[in-house]
Amino acid sequence: MNPTITQKERIISLDIIRGFALFGILFINVGAFITMHEGVQIPDYYGLNEIISKLIEIFVEKKFFSIFSFLFGAGFYIFASRAESRGDKPRWRFIRRLLALLLIGIIHFIFFWGSILYAYAFIGFFLIPFYRAKVSTISKWLGGLITIYILSLLLGIFAQDMGVFTNVIAFLGNDTITIFIMFLSGFLAAKANWFRKISDLSTQIRWFQIIAFPLFIGFSIWIWFASQSNDQHIQEIIALGTIPTTYLYLSIMFLILENRHVAKLLQPIARVGQMAFTNYFAQSFIGLVIISLMSLEIVSPINTVIISIIIFAIQIIYSVIWFKFFKMGPLEKVWRLMTYGRNTATIRK
Repeated sequence: MNPTITQKERIISLDIIRGFALFGILFINVGAFITMHEGVQIPDYYGLNEIISKLIEIFVEKKFFSIFSFLFGAGFYIFASRAESRGDKPRWRFIRRLLALLLIGIIHFIFFWGSILYAYAFIGFFLIPFYRAKVSTISKWLGGLITIYILSLLLGIFAQDMGVFTNVIAFLGNDTITIFIMFLSGFLAAKANWFRKISDLSTQIRWFQIIAFPLFIGFSIWIWFASQSNDQHIQEIIALGTIPTTYLYLSIMFLILENRHVAKLLQPIARVGQMAFTNYFAQSFIGLVIISLMSLEIVSPINTVIISIIIFAIQIIYSVIWFKFFKMGPLEKVWRLMTYGRNTATIRK
């Protein structure tokens, strides 16, 4: 049994979108790569820094982690279904994979407190019961979860003190639920085989975009003014716009990537996404080195943009070079060994 996914089996658009998701995540994580010294306060930003900060809130915050989460959910179904086609036990194999991710995530958390890997491992276990579920059943669950999530956020923004229900509402509207919704969304898309039917679904996708785009504009304006007025519910407002915006981003990217010339042009980004585990893990260490070289105690929005571009450029270069000699990234190799308990060659012949 050889669990390696060949290049022909890969859905290249998923790797490209995963690469872009890693780039977007940098804009949120770069500022968290250093721990503030006691007594150091984040200053109020003005001018270009203020504009960049607000643009990150509108276009990036929570959205690119959500894209990454969507792809994780899709990856679960692809991984498990391929395992089953080889005669393996798909759910047990995925449990092993999650346990391995949990261990690596805990190690990463020791170095970077903002790591999401261990949380992905915990939340990933809730996908397992859906493996045998029908597409229609998953769709109903997803619709119900999104409805509860939106209602919880709206209550958190507009309702007064909800007494004993306050903590319940806060939980149902937090980022953990967002991640699981996107896990389930990606899982559903993979199970329904939508990734290989983008051209056939183009009409439905465009209709969805016609509906989602006004929502995106509306939430963007709301976030801008909420940020301007220092609204105490700014995070809830950002979260409220996350799901429609994420779906809009994904639909646009999938349609664009149907063009083979565009996909070929973005092949270096695909290489970053193809070893996303390694690159996500490495981002914090590369970022720390750059921040140290720049002697920064606080990372301003302008510095965030500069550092994010530098890190991503470095990752494009070494990812492209790496795949000239190897079939998978180094951490992907470790993760696979922990999942399958066997050593198979990754060096190209």
